[in-house]
Amino acid sequence: MPKPLAGLRVLELARILAGPWAGQLLADLGADVIKVERTGSGDDTRAWGPPFVEGADGNHIGSAYFHAANRGKRSIEMDFESDDGRRIVRKLAARSDVLIENFKVGGLAKFGLDYRSLAPDCPRLIYCSVTGFGQDGPYAKRAGYDLMAQGMGGIMDLTGMADGEPTRIGIPVSDVFTGVYSVVGILAALAEREKTGKGCYVDAALVDSTVGVLSNQAMNYLVSGNVPKRIGNAHANIVPYQVFPVADGHIIVATGNDNQYVKFCNVIGGPELAQNPAYRDNVGRLKHREELVGKLSALTARMKRDELLDKLEAQQVPAGPINNLEQVFNDPQVAHRGMKLALKSKAAKAGTIPGVRTPIVIDGWRAASERPSPLLGEHTAEILREIGEA
Repeated sequence: MPKPLAGLRVLELARILAGPWAGQLLADLGADVIKVERTGSGDDTRAWGPPFVEGADGNHIGSAYFHAANRGKRSIEMDFESDDGRRIVRKLAARSDVLIENFKVGGLAKFGLDYRSLAPDCPRLIYCSVTGFGQDGPYAKRAGYDLMAQGMGGIMDLTGMADGEPTRIGIPVSDVFTGVYSVVGILAALAEREKTGKGCYVDAALVDSTVGVLSNQAMNYLVSGNVPKRIGNAHANIVPYQVFPVADGHIIVATGNDNQYVKFCNVIGGPELAQNPAYRDNVGRLKHREELVGKLSALTARMKRDELLDKLEAQQVPAGPINNLEQVFNDPQVAHRGMKLALKSKAAKAGTIPGVRTPIVIDGWRAASERPSPLLGEHTAEILREIGEA
């Protein structure tokens, strides 16, 4: 099938993760994404290794981190400090549908590449700015990073064991969510442009995005006035829904209703726990969480992981293993869904560069660009020819 965003041109003036993540998602959906990089050094993350992807010539061709967020793009080297560089970037902007940037607030104004400067000559341009705190407010001019956003946005205070320190999530979740929300905003703006013929300005922020995904925990606080506390792997609103010990490790059990709870108790040899009036419904189980989980854990700890998981699956009780990344990519379901990519690359020693596809499937088409991340400036001459500069 033709890719949904084929024919859309995106100009990316972004580096590190949130902005490039948005650009990669659009590239996976078929957009032509032109990544403008600093002459000589390029995106900072090209050097964020090891590990690095080994090149066919014996040198590396960028860090794994860089390749995680730049699949499917074309790279042009350009110097914003030069008049000629700024002129070419403005020319590219005039030929683009979307521009993504993640400079500090006002950082591109001195180059004449901010929205206010470009909009008069590019009235159809969708301009997306990605920052730590957004374009206004008391913190707008501060630099923002994922770790700070996770802390300031509340996620760290909710993550970790009750008696441990606040913990960041093991991936840069604030950056990633901001990239995804940026794309949602861009696509909405494109839909609006179809009606009005006019572009607009999309303001995306790491802290906004972090607060935006607090979901049930935010509502728990807003409704009750009680500040949620860290409870490790347990669920704030459901019991039992957490990690349980087994004889050879741990498993996840995620009961979502009373019937599943009863089946869980029967499988682990504790039918009396299912019949106990104190535990019969979720309100009671929440009230008696500590004592109940202790009793359930004593029973699960006698059983081996795979045996218990098989029995729970047979009874349709939601449960699963805790996989490391090797196990994730060897999992038959993950393999069947084609989440792991191997993109052909003449520049790579192995002939391919691995990746993880965008988890969107449309009429059976699994969203992923066939093109790997670009070498620095790989498409400079090609792009300049396209705009009559060569």
